[in-house]
Amino acid sequence: MFGDNGGQRRHFSLKSLLLFLAVVGPGIVTASVDNDAGGITTYTLAGAHFGYALLWTLVPITVALIVVQEMCARMGVVTGKGLSDLIRENFGVRITVLLIIALVIANLGNTMSEFAGVAASMELFGASRYISVPIAAALVWLLVVKGTYSLVEKVFLVASGFYATYIISGFMAGPDWGNVLENSIIPSFSFQPGYLLMFIGLVGTTIAPWMQFYIQSAIVEKGIRIQDYLFTRIDVIMGCFVTAIVAFFIIMTCSATLFVNGVTVETAADAARALAPLAGQYASWLFAFGLFNASVFAASILPLATAYTVCEGIGWESGIDKKFEDAPHFYVLYTSLIVLGALAILIPGAPLITIMFISQVLNGMLLPFILVFMLILINDKKLMGDHTNSRLFNVLAWGTTIIMSFLTLLLVVTSIIPQLLK
Repeated sequence: MFGDNGGQRRHFSLKSLLLFLAVVGPGIVTASVDNDAGGITTYTLAGAHFGYALLWTLVPITVALIVVQEMCARMGVVTGKGLSDLIRENFGVRITVLLIIALVIANLGNTMSEFAGVAASMELFGASRYISVPIAAALVWLLVVKGTYSLVEKVFLVASGFYATYIISGFMAGPDWGNVLENSIIPSFSFQPGYLLMFIGLVGTTIAPWMQFYIQSAIVEKGIRIQDYLFTRIDVIMGCFVTAIVAFFIIMTCSATLFVNGVTVETAADAARALAPLAGQYASWLFAFGLFNASVFAASILPLATAYTVCEGIGWESGIDKKFEDAPHFYVLYTSLIVLGALAILIPGAPLITIMFISQVLNGMLLPFILVFMLILINDKKLMGDHTNSRLFNVLAWGTTIIMSFLTLLLVVTSIIPQLLK
């Protein structure tokens, strides 16, 4: 009898593992891409300019990220539809079009920031942007346009593993671990415009609006069933923790080296260059390679997320597994975003750091609007049946929405309005 139970347990464990491997992908990939060139730049600036002071923000941000991503994953599995598709069906075409326009603008800026990351990281290795950016753009385009969803997802999962370079760099930086722990658990806050702008940028880059549209679309295209949703939830939670850990080590690395030594940087590439005399050449190379990997990775996903959002919102066919003639709008939009994003970075004197950072702040400002639509949809019993939000999830999600709205308003009052009145 004991032997039979043991066999059943082994069979169950093997079956569970196979099911998890079958559904894993959307959660880890979406959250990993969140640490893109703009995100790495934002975390770099947070550590270089404010030291360890903003480490505590990663705890509530991670909780909020898990809640938000899980809601979209659940909606995708239950309804079998993308987020922009649901918004169009439930709120009308006019609101959907306005939302799409705002997202396209933000995502174009984000795509530019990814190619800026490619250019900056490869210049550290001696490669001209006029060579690295076109090659990266071509490879990204070929991967998605000529590949299948299964192939593309496998490539993305492999790319996710290279974020470990930032964790290694963090240990090589030799931080004050006692100070790190203290600042990670004890909140500190400032109403200074620079602090508020960085706070919004951190939230905006960690819980970016495009992520909600992409993860839901990816889950729909993957065809995950409701009975397998437990494994998708694990996938989502794992991805969110990976994102937070990478962000933590980037901020910590820059705090322990750049901030402590009073080194001023404006980009993640500056940080990689400055790390050499402070933490060693290997730490510098790892930081630069991490930036390159993240930039190419995200340059594939962001235009893809935008194409999904627009096509679903308008009602056009979309999907990596579809041929060009079956989804022409999807592939034309994807191609256009890559071409525009790459060309912008090749313009001499392009304000790369401004593009990268402001795109993250714009993400933070757009997030509350996206969350309101999501919360209304996820709590609609006609749409979700028995899979609506729990009270705890509603408290956390509405709390995130209210806090982001408050911070955005505070930024306008303390920074933007005084500048306009000068």
